[in-house]
Amino acid sequence: MPVAKRNLRGLQDIRTLSGRAGEASLPHRAYMKLACLEMEKERRRTERNSAVQRVRNIDARIRDIEAEEAAIRRTMDSQADGPGGASPGSGAEPGNPRSRKRLFKVKY
Repeated sequence: MPVAKRNLRGLQDIRTLSGRAGEASLPHRAYMKLACLEMEKERRRTERNSAVQRVRNIDARIRDIEAEEAAIRRTMDSQADGPGGASPGSGAEPGNPRSRKRLFKVKY
């Protein structure tokens, strides 16, 4: 009697169910994706709030700087227009147009 021929099968021939399951059949994947999106959304909200607060702090500091500049300018104007004119020892007379320029001289 002749020997029956056996078909040898390899790893390529093994059939599995992997890759057949869709997103609908795996609800835990959908829930995980939703959870990840919610966490990212919350991180972005926190980041946005932080950026808005930094902008508010910068705007407040700019207002403070402008108020301080205005106060300094008022002080300088009152000293230049006052009875004493320029500060003593500056060498500038009150009528001299160069007297104001000396107030802004910056030395490093």
